[in-house]
Amino acid sequence: GRATFAAAAEQAWHRAGLSGDIVTVTDLEVGFAAGTAAPDGALLVAGTGAAAVRFAGGVPVRRCDGYGWLLGDEGSAVWIGVRALRAALAALDGRGEPTALVADVCARLGVEPPRREVFAREREDVAQALLAAAHAGTPASHGRLAPAVGAAADAGDAVARRITDAAAVRLLRALATVEPAAGAPIVFVGSVLLSPGPVARAVRAGVVERFGAEPVLAADGAGGAATIAIARLSGGPVPATVHMRLTAAQPGIG
Repeated sequence: GRATFAAAAEQAWHRAGLSGDIVTVTDLEVGFAAGTAAPDGALLVAGTGAAAVRFAGGVPVRRCDGYGWLLGDEGSAVWIGVRALRAALAALDGRGEPTALVADVCARLGVEPPRREVFAREREDVAQALLAAAHAGTPASHGRLAPAVGAAADAGDAVARRITDAAAVRLLRALATVEPAAGAPIVFVGSVLLSPGPVARAVRAGVVERFGAEPVLAADGAGGAATIAIARLSGGPVPATVHMRLTAAQPGIG
């Protein structure tokens, strides 16, 4: 879809009465630039999708994952949400252990949860209602379940905790795969990493332990795009003070 996006961006550019050439880049470059003015470093994304990228000279040179919900995006909000749905269905039909995720998933999908003591037939009805509601939504919509999984994990639910632990492991593995340079900045992007929760805490701790770097949070994509534009116009790196004014990048994570 990149060619379609580039054409749409150019059309909007000229409709706005702007002159000059337009350059389009991916959200990976924008996300990295939103976190740091440095040309070298790494980006870890965990929102609707998930990917890790190493940058050199401001250009992506190595990438891991980012393959979409069906074949990849391990550790993303959608990945977490899909596993919550699977865990709820397994708990309902007896394959899995009881979990608070049944009530959480039902609440978010508008399905009446089962009573504490129910017949197998009623559990089957709830499972089928969840199945229908899940398939009625888009894959991206399942990412909205991720905060509930994090909350359940923090509340002591063993099933939810296994999901969040697995997400953190996969994100750290993706980051390690792209081999960030020692001392280079590592930028976090996406709701899973920018929102307080067990996955964000575990990944941050893993980054500090393995790479000796405090991750930088990049929340303002527009600021990242502005940073890239200024660097292209000036022909040199954007000063740190200018970058700080343009973006909402902050060290550390809650």
